[in-house]
Amino acid sequence: MLQTATLTRNKDFLMLYQRSKAIVSPYVVIYVRRNRLNYRRLGITAGRKVGGAVQRNRAKRVIRAAYREAEEMLPGGIDMVIVARAAICSLRSTELAQYLKGQGLRRIKKCLEEQGGKSR
Repeated sequence: MLQTATLTRNKDFLMLYQRSKAIVSPYVVIYVRRNRLNYRRLGITAGRKVGGAVQRNRAKRVIRAAYREAEEMLPGGIDMVIVARAAICSLRSTELAQYLKGQGLRRIKKCLEEQGGKSR
């Protein structure tokens, strides 16, 4: 995660949940919004529906590994929160990385274009 900072404040997470577009897949929900910075910011969450502590930690590890593989392809200057869903427990990080590099990337760019048209 060379060009990515970590989202840590609850205020940032809540703003993304309320004011951003959601990209839904069977394994994750991705909230994306432009920021006014030159770098990306990433937050990862896994709720109780994912499973116990072991499953939640594994889900976050899988998401981090997949993000590292796809990081260079993602546009800069965005805030992103990736929320794990229960089905991620049976997924490998390479499969999630393929999704992020392919369909996920297309959907992220589409959401950012829609947001750019509304706010500018």
